[in-house]
Amino acid sequence: MSRLHVGLAACGLAVLGVLAFAVAATATAQDVVKSPTMDTIKKRGELVCGTDTGIPGYSYQDSKGEWLGLDVDLCRGIADALFGSPAKVKFVGTTSKVRFSVLQAGEIDLLVRNSELTFVRNTQLGLDEPAINFYAAQTFMVRKSLNVAHAKDLNGATICLLSGSTLETNIADFNRANNVKINTLLFDRPEEAFAAADAGRCDGYTDDGGSVAAARSTMKKPGDWMFVPETIGGLQPIGPYVRQGDVAWSRLVKWVHYAMLEGELLGVTKANVDQVKASTKDPETRRFLGLEGDFGKLLGVDNDWAYRIIKDIGNYGEAYDATFGEKGLGLPRGMNNLFSNGGLHVTISWH
Repeated sequence: MSRLHVGLAACGLAVLGVLAFAVAATATAQDVVKSPTMDTIKKRGELVCGTDTGIPGYSYQDSKGEWLGLDVDLCRGIADALFGSPAKVKFVGTTSKVRFSVLQAGEIDLLVRNSELTFVRNTQLGLDEPAINFYAAQTFMVRKSLNVAHAKDLNGATICLLSGSTLETNIADFNRANNVKINTLLFDRPEEAFAAADAGRCDGYTDDGGSVAAARSTMKKPGDWMFVPETIGGLQPIGPYVRQGDVAWSRLVKWVHYAMLEGELLGVTKANVDQVKASTKDPETRRFLGLEGDFGKLLGVDNDWAYRIIKDIGNYGEAYDATFGEKGLGLPRGMNNLFSNGGLHVTISWH
């Protein structure tokens, strides 16, 4: 074969390779938006989000019956991406005992209920963990009159907590490792556990740090309560759960969370998002706000989805401030800061 023929053959193979890659890329993009869950949600006309029955900071109803909280904001962001409205979501309060079975049974579309992401839940319950929207560690809140300086000083004390969680296991491990005996009193609902602690049925309350801050805010005399400085059980990454088998749905949930983080990283807020959209020349910001690229279409939504989330709900920092921060429970950002501010929340590039 002549060099010309060899060159033509090689060129032909290269063209075929490029065409094959293009076809594969197109197929991949099409596969991304094939989602039985999203189809069901769109047909129904609203998102059904499982959340907590009532913990300030995460999710609770105010005196007017409106749902508020960091987990609630994530649910509303997903609805906004899907429908163009954060109001098209139905909230279903679930207890810690039944939260996963309700999701497995298909009674809710996702669970955003201050739930720790764990190995066993991911591998044995048939559930995916798309994102981490809050970092915490198991914390004890006790009456100051108990004169407790350290977690080991709780030997013999009785602590209120929720059943069906990792909290009891962590206490059992702590007892065994430190040769102490911290007793437990279990409840199905957080408001029941809060009331029991306030009534003196137990010496304190334990949960993740965010929930403990919420519990303290409900006490008749919050100033009578203190946080034990040590935490147990290691770092608790908390986030949403979805059923396994629907990659596109899991991906959308993940990127709604990342959109709220990205908004904060770029300095885009509810107040300035329209001005930024009208004037920005930054490629990353333009992609984020739907001015360039088809990022929304790759998720099965329109390209303005992230813009709407910031416009209607705010970025992650704004959501945190309204729920856990200065306008909420007064809990410092700490590890829930962006990585650029010394926290654990990281973003993924919009390329």
